[in-house]
Amino acid sequence: MTSRILIVEDDPLVAMMIEGFLDALGCDPAGCEGSVAGALARLASPDFDAVILDVHLANGETSEAVGKALREADIPFIVATGDGGAARSGFEGAAVVRKPFTLDALAAALASIGV
Repeated sequence: MTSRILIVEDDPLVAMMIEGFLDALGCDPAGCEGSVAGALARLASPDFDAVILDVHLANGETSEAVGKALREADIPFIVATGDGGAARSGFEGAAVVRKPFTLDALAAALASIGV
């Protein structure tokens, strides 16, 4: 079964790169949300198996609330950050990829969460 991965990322170019990486790894991108509100709305009826979660989103938002909600829903996720933001509350112990990341780094992070 192909894993469906939701991307929470506000930069369209980064989101497209991640979608390409997921395709190359045999995963199915389940869409992209660029805000905390959009990501939390998708959690109401999840149609995905895991999430790649950017720490810093548009308008100064950070995604700790999404990380906490994913943990409560027992949905695995990877934190994507360029500044070490994975140390924030809500991301403790999460798999992390440091931006800019490679296909191999994403593959290793996905494997670490069972995808």
